[in-house]
Amino acid sequence: MTNKVSNVKIERHSGIVRFIHWTVTISIFILIFTGIGQMPMYKRYMVDQIMGLTWSSNYTVTLMLHYLAASALISASLYHVIFHGFLKEFNLLPQRGDLKESYLIIKAILTKGQEPPSHKYLAEQRLAYAFIVLNIALTIITGVIKVLKNLPSWEFGNGLLYWTTMVHNAATFMIIFGIAAHLGAFIMKENRNLLPSMFTGKVDLGYVKHRHSLWFNELIKQKKINPQAADKVSFSSYR
Repeated sequence: MTNKVSNVKIERHSGIVRFIHWTVTISIFILIFTGIGQMPMYKRYMVDQIMGLTWSSNYTVTLMLHYLAASALISASLYHVIFHGFLKEFNLLPQRGDLKESYLIIKAILTKGQEPPSHKYLAEQRLAYAFIVLNIALTIITGVIKVLKNLPSWEFGNGLLYWTTMVHNAATFMIIFGIAAHLGAFIMKENRNLLPSMFTGKVDLGYVKHRHSLWFNELIKQKKINPQAADKVSFSSYR
């Protein structure tokens, strides 16, 4: 493998995809912060004494921010489903054999071995996506119920409200865990080439050819890259 970087970029994420990703990301962070603030925690542990966070212990403010962030999350999530459903883009959904393939990829990274050929998204990325989507869906559904219970025209039993709160809190914790695991994946050098694509939308073509060979071949078949130019692309060194 040569250490020469190809400097040829290919689009991995469109502007719409990046906008939805960051809308979801920012809204989730706001939801987590304001949700914890409603327990209340920030007055007890003097978080509201930190410069710029004096509002954090104000229940009315955190509740309003929580509702605004929830609206953004629901809107972005619905748009994400409709957008990719309309375009029939389902390459992030888990596939049969993803657990085994994830094991082989992680094993190859740890042992510096050869990874199995991958599509645009790695097997563990598809599993992580399903994990996050499931828990976001649970937080949205339970969150809607928690809002409706405050309206006079809606009545729910105590048992349902209890489990709604438990599921909402558990799903929130799992989202936090998922975010930590997602960010932790970039500790591995093999994954770092993908990080800039969430800002620029593009990834090094040499990296794609080396680690996402199945996607690379699809790009050639779709005539999104020139076969002659593809043959001359160098592998980016990331080990």
